[in-house]
Amino acid sequence: MNGSRTNTNAPKDIFQDFDIVYVVTETASFLKNKMWINQFGDLLMMQEPDKNNQSMGKKMNFDRSYGYLMLFTDGNRIDLHIKSKESMIEEYENDKLTVPLLDKDNCLPSVPPPTDYPCAKTN
Repeated sequence: MNGSRTNTNAPKDIFQDFDIVYVVTETASFLKNKMWINQFGDLLMMQEPDKNNQSMGKKMNFDRSYGYLMLFTDGNRIDLHIKSKESMIEEYENDKLTVPLLDKDNCLPSVPPPTDYPCAKTN
């Protein structure tokens, strides 16, 4: 998980979403059949910004990453990104607001606790 919910200093409000990243071995099955999303609850609406970007001519690589913005009838919002392991490795350590929730395959690098302070620069 990343984003404001991992930051203990961020004010909590009803508009906060859950920023979740699933690290997967392949993305195609998650794009082809979206029935797995029903496990999160009753979906009120869903946006697929990557699909929108592609339709507007932006080059997208759905084999590496794909995002869903979801709103459920209980009011919860989930911004879910499906990422290949390779894509995740390139970005994982750069997000200072990251908390691993589950790493059943032990593929996630170790990261420091989340902070809202700028990362220290090394020379």
